[in-house]
Amino acid sequence: MTSSVHPVDERLPAGKLTALGLQHVLVMYAGAVAVPLIVGRALKLSPEQVAMLISADLFCCGIVTLIQALGATQWFGIRLPVMMGVTFASVAPMVAMANANPGAPGAQLIFGAIIGAGVISILIAPMVSRMLRFFPPVVTGTIIAVIGISLMRIGINWIFGNPVGPTAPNIVDPAHLKWLADVTSPGSALPNTPKGLSILPTVPNPKYADLTGVGIAALVLVSILLIAKYAKGFIANISVLLGIVVGAMAAAALGLMNFDKVSKAAWVDVVLPFQFGLPVFDPVLILTMTLVMIVVMIESTGMFLALGEMTERQVGQADLARGLRTDGLGTLIGGIFNTFPYTSFSQNVGLVAVTGVRSRFVCVAGGLILIVLGVLPKMAALVESLPTVVLGGAGLVMFGMVAATGIRILAGVDFKANRFNALIVAISIGIGMIPLIAPNFKQWMPHGLHPLIESGILLASISAVALNLFFNGAKEDKVAAIQAARQAEAH
Repeated sequence: MTSSVHPVDERLPAGKLTALGLQHVLVMYAGAVAVPLIVGRALKLSPEQVAMLISADLFCCGIVTLIQALGATQWFGIRLPVMMGVTFASVAPMVAMANANPGAPGAQLIFGAIIGAGVISILIAPMVSRMLRFFPPVVTGTIIAVIGISLMRIGINWIFGNPVGPTAPNIVDPAHLKWLADVTSPGSALPNTPKGLSILPTVPNPKYADLTGVGIAALVLVSILLIAKYAKGFIANISVLLGIVVGAMAAAALGLMNFDKVSKAAWVDVVLPFQFGLPVFDPVLILTMTLVMIVVMIESTGMFLALGEMTERQVGQADLARGLRTDGLGTLIGGIFNTFPYTSFSQNVGLVAVTGVRSRFVCVAGGLILIVLGVLPKMAALVESLPTVVLGGAGLVMFGMVAATGIRILAGVDFKANRFNALIVAISIGIGMIPLIAPNFKQWMPHGLHPLIESGILLASISAVALNLFFNGAKEDKVAAIQAARQAEAH
């Protein structure tokens, strides 16, 4: 007698559930911890605060995964095998906010924008589920390619050193700093230093692009390539994570890793809300993050449709709205618990296709494992103590794969019969590159607009949607969206 339980609702034995859930966690782990590391360091937070962001991120990944896979009331959860993680699409605007407002004030602005965008996303989820026609593969492929290209700058700076800060190509001459401190010390006859006055870096920094760091990054990259080529199945799927482990071992052997913070960190701690103070709600920053969330939810829509096909479960309009509402709810929870916007992780959708295991309870097990990892501060402190050169080698792969995913989606776009598609891609990528190539392009524009136009991803998104509407109109093509999502399974 055949079972009446659909494979998606099948409850596997506890041992198998745990093993398969851990597999999902390992596949997404490197991508999940990258965002708090990037944003925490852009905010110039202390190592302990960055470790706390990592713990909060893993904890919220688990909570939101449970809501998405298990379902919560009739409003939330698509009830498919989905793992939720922080979206890379939100990184560029958050880094721009962090650079403009470092420290706790910047964190309050970022979390305020995330909470605001989460609330709006919950409200507009049913409408976004009907907006697929505005985001055909020519638009989503372009946006994802620009996300990858924008993030590559972060990965490259991890290897060689950041363009500003302690590993900049030039540093401020210590003699100049001492002179300024002396002449402006209390009791000096000179007036106070004007606000905003700073000394330019003029002395070459010997730590920039030092060959030891570059060598470790190269070792990580080569390890990932060898594992991806010669390993099979699950081991090949976690090549990035294993490459980071190899790099960490090399860095530790060379004395480049400091484990003091790991030994001082507690074994278990609770993740608490509003660790940086109450959030600050800036309307322009909320609008910026909401535009990011619309792009993210459109990508999720394609992913859910592809997953529905893969698992042979019909995904209707109401299911899509529930899944997208959970993206918004996850983002709201993220803002409250000091972390970031959430979306379905497509590499885990790819894992469903690879393993053939369609049970959503595997992802429930993965969510529980993430919650446990989120309350282990020692684990977060260990990740935070990784030298950036180790992450740089992996970043080239992680962020490059995002760009490659966009290119793969664009490979399915008809450029022969429709010459306008090439124009849409060309112009949108060009516009998306403006903040990267000419970051001061906005200096004569109204200051309130700056957060909105600092992100090349947002500029490329607006351009691609507008140009596609102008040239191609708005024709709904669910088949193309599903094919594009299948292409994105490696992202």
